[in-house]
Amino acid sequence: MDFAAIVAWLDHNIAQFGIPVGDEKITLQVVLLLGVGLFLTLNLGFIQIRRLMHGFAVATGKYDDPDEPGDVSHFQALTTALSATVGIGNIAGAAIAIHWGGPGALFWMWMTAFLGMATKFSEVTLAQKYRQVDATSAKYSGKVSGGPMYTLRDGLGMPKLGAAFAVFTLIASFGIGNMVQANSVVDGIGFILPELAGYKTTLGVIMGIAVGLVIIGGIKRIAKVASTIVPFMAVAYILASLTILVMNFTAIPEALWTIINHALNPWAAGGGAVGAAIQYGVARGVFSNESGLGSAPMAHAAARTSEPVREGLVAMLGPFIDTLIICTMTALVIVIVGAWGDARPEDLTGAALSAYAFSQVLGDFGGWVVGFGLMFFAYSTIIAWSYYGDRSAEYLFGEKAVLPYRVIYIVLVVVGASVPLQLVWNFADIANIFMAAPNLISLVLLAGVVKKLSDDYFEKGF
Repeated sequence: MDFAAIVAWLDHNIAQFGIPVGDEKITLQVVLLLGVGLFLTLNLGFIQIRRLMHGFAVATGKYDDPDEPGDVSHFQALTTALSATVGIGNIAGAAIAIHWGGPGALFWMWMTAFLGMATKFSEVTLAQKYRQVDATSAKYSGKVSGGPMYTLRDGLGMPKLGAAFAVFTLIASFGIGNMVQANSVVDGIGFILPELAGYKTTLGVIMGIAVGLVIIGGIKRIAKVASTIVPFMAVAYILASLTILVMNFTAIPEALWTIINHALNPWAAGGGAVGAAIQYGVARGVFSNESGLGSAPMAHAAARTSEPVREGLVAMLGPFIDTLIICTMTALVIVIVGAWGDARPEDLTGAALSAYAFSQVLGDFGGWVVGFGLMFFAYSTIIAWSYYGDRSAEYLFGEKAVLPYRVIYIVLVVVGASVPLQLVWNFADIANIFMAAPNLISLVLLAGVVKKLSDDYFEKGF
């Protein structure tokens, strides 16, 4: 299969996602997310710098205690959350940001991730503090529920706002987290094995079974699969990127200078290019790591710990890995091979542009790395978002709603594999925007609680 076929598949794949770049409906959300991130960064004294290494120590198991309340380890909670964010935003998002905002957009993606680390720390710390744990089970297996809806209800006494968050999360889980992703996986299979391209419904049934075997088992099984898939796919993608960067290591300093110069120097970028770099870099950065949207706290709330701050520090690693490492790899490859600006071939953008850049050094294998990566990322996103949805279903309708939700979710995998999804995506995208609003309210109003929890934790000598 030649590179042209890879690009054709990626163009179709990205069209299904309908990534909104520069869309007016997300501008206010981006401003609010950044503003809250800056406020929390200052409130916490730049915790993302001071306590980053402690976060890595917790994530790698130094403080794991099987007798503490929770369903999964710190590492499994992190990989479950990452499985919902690592993927389309890293491969397509960085390329789109550079396409519309130039190389300087990456700098502003860095800034967004930096502030997002404080946001993620805060929302997960609160999710841990206000989570619901069924202590009737010695191991607390499958008995933990947490997320912004509980923070809003129990931390702020706003049950209606908590319910609104849960409703929008439920809607988004069926669209962004399920049907659009399922369609992407089937397209990927059709690309790799063209003879199967006409059997979308059959492939959807098979995929629905594959998803069902994981999600029916709840968070423990989801976390187990995610902790296998996410490190594998992330490492494979990073290794391919590093191979290209090592082969072109002499060009890295110039690429970094180009990125910084175009981000800050209006004379180098020309006209309103600096403003474009900020606009598109921030937009793509926010949506690559989901800081502030309120999704990841539901996964991190299930971690085994009696210290809310400890899991907040683990969650802080999400934007670091997702945006500062993986997005940077993608962007550096694009800049180094010169696949941007007037040198950009044809009219490529998104993942197709990333595939083209990789193929310039690794041949068709580079395009396959991108194509397989998108397929695995989409599958892992499906299983991660099922957990976000079932936590919302339980909050709204009680535990009796969880199993029916999972069954419906599996059925929609089959539907999503075989139907056009632009309308579904647009509907779910709007739901995602409304998810963020109540979550940001809780972060601002409970910033003092997060600060006190953080100070108390580190006063213990950690």
